[in-house]
Amino acid sequence: MTLPLITLAPAGPSPARRQVLARRVRVLVAATITYNVVEAVVAITAGRMASSTALIGFGLDSIIEVSSAAAVAWQFAGRDPQAREKVALRVIAVSFFALAGYVTVDSVRALVGGAEAEHSTLGLVLAALSLAIMPGLSYAQRRSGRELGSRSAVADSKQTLLCTYLSAVLLVGLAVNSLFGWSWADPVAALVIAAVAVKEGREAWRGDACCAVPMTGPVADTLCGGAAGDSDACGCRPGCSCYAADAN
Repeated sequence: MTLPLITLAPAGPSPARRQVLARRVRVLVAATITYNVVEAVVAITAGRMASSTALIGFGLDSIIEVSSAAAVAWQFAGRDPQAREKVALRVIAVSFFALAGYVTVDSVRALVGGAEAEHSTLGLVLAALSLAIMPGLSYAQRRSGRELGSRSAVADSKQTLLCTYLSAVLLVGLAVNSLFGWSWADPVAALVIAAVAVKEGREAWRGDACCAVPMTGPVADTLCGGAAGDSDACGCRPGCSCYAADAN
């Protein structure tokens, strides 16, 4: 008895689709770099004027985001982006750790020394603007990176998403300080920034393999439909940062 042949769909996007996705990633990276350069200049300037550790830390995070995006841009400028991925991930991870170290030292110094941050209207506007812009940019990066199967692009999207969280933390810290005069709220907000940066740096260093491009076809349907659905072959696993966001 002859069994019918089952045609398996190829894993991942076609070469033409990969070119489209690669171009999209480059455009998103360019937009990220441009916005974060402006954000860094404004945040650091406003932070120095208001003696705000959180604002300065936010500006430094923007510089880190530029280095992260630049690493991805370098990766996709080569003929074989996948071959450069590990180096790009290392650059992103080290950037996170550097940010966390600086912000932690500066925050502790501000708390121990009793330094008081002043009200910053410019800082409040910047934090609110970033909170509105960054989620959409991060989503576009993550979606393109996952379809392309690029861990570095996904890691960079998480760096952009981190900027969203930091914008919210910064906004709350600055608002509390301005409304109630609680100067300690500023360095505490900065410490939250540092803690999140460490977490994201560890994930970037490991490569966050759970966000690889998913398999397609009958084999993937079988694997992802039962107990084996927790495997990386399905693209995402429960507990991974991309699981809930991309489950749809």
